[in-house]
Amino acid sequence: MTPPAAGTPAPAVRYPSSDGKPIAENTRQFEWIVTVKGNLDLLYADRPDVFVAGDNLIYPVRGDNKTRQAPDVYVAFGRPKGHRGSYQVWAEGGIFPQVVFEVLSPGNRAKELARKLAFYQRYGAEEYYVLDPDRIRMKGYRAGPAGFDPVPDMNGWASPRLGIRFGLGADLEVYYPDGRPFLTFVQLGERHQEAVRQAEAAQRAADAARRAADAARRTADIAQQAVVTAQQAVATARQRADAERDRADKLAAKLRALGLDPDAG
Repeated sequence: MTPPAAGTPAPAVRYPSSDGKPIAENTRQFEWIVTVKGNLDLLYADRPDVFVAGDNLIYPVRGDNKTRQAPDVYVAFGRPKGHRGSYQVWAEGGIFPQVVFEVLSPGNRAKELARKLAFYQRYGAEEYYVLDPDRIRMKGYRAGPAGFDPVPDMNGWASPRLGIRFGLGADLEVYYPDGRPFLTFVQLGERHQEAVRQAEAAQRAADAARRAADAARRTADIAQQAVVTAQQAVATARQRADAERDRADKLAAKLRALGLDPDAG
C-alpha cells in the first residue's frame, strides 16, 4: 500500500461486514454452525463479558482490511455482548477471540484450512476446533509456546477455556460442562415445550389439590359449626332444665308454706 503524500490526510479505511461468501454450503453444515453458536450463547447467557458470534469477519490489524477471516463461530472473553458489523481487534481492547470453531463442508480445501489455521495461530487464538459433520471427525488445536499444538484425541477432550467436552459416536457430540448435550434448535424447542407441558400439568395438579384442600376446609368448617350448634343446644337444654328445677323448688317452697308436703303422694 503506497503511503499518502506528506500533509495529505490518510483515506478512511472501510472494513466490510461481509466477504460475500455463504455462511454454509449445505443444511448439515448450517445446522451444526447454528447448534454450536446457539448453545454457546446459552452457556454464557448470564456473562455480560463474553461475546459469542457466528460468520462474523475478524479484522486483526488496524488499517488493513484485507487481512481477515470469518470463522463459523467464535468466543471472545472480556468483551461485552452486543451487535457488531465486524470484530475489529483494536476496537475490542486488543482482545482477539480466544476460541474459534470451523464447521467443514465437502467444499473445504486443505490449503484453505491451513491458511485459516495459520491466521488464528498468528493473531492469538487460544483454541481452534474443526468439526467435520459429514465424516464425523474433529480436530482441535491449543496454543503452546511454539504455536498451535494438535489435540491428540478429541474424543473426550474438554476445552480449557469453555469447559465443554467433545465426543464421537454415531454423530459429532458436544457437551456442556455439566454433561448435558448440545441440542439443535428443534430439540431445544421440543424440550421447552415438554417443560411447559409438565409445568402446566403440575399447575393443574396444584390447582386440584388447592380445590380439594378448600373443600376439606369447608367440610371442616361445617363440622365445626355443627359441633358449636350442638354445644349451644346442650347449653340451652341445661339452662331450661335449671330453670325448671328452680321453678319446681319455688313451687315446693310455696306448698310447704301452705302446710302441704310436696313430696307426699
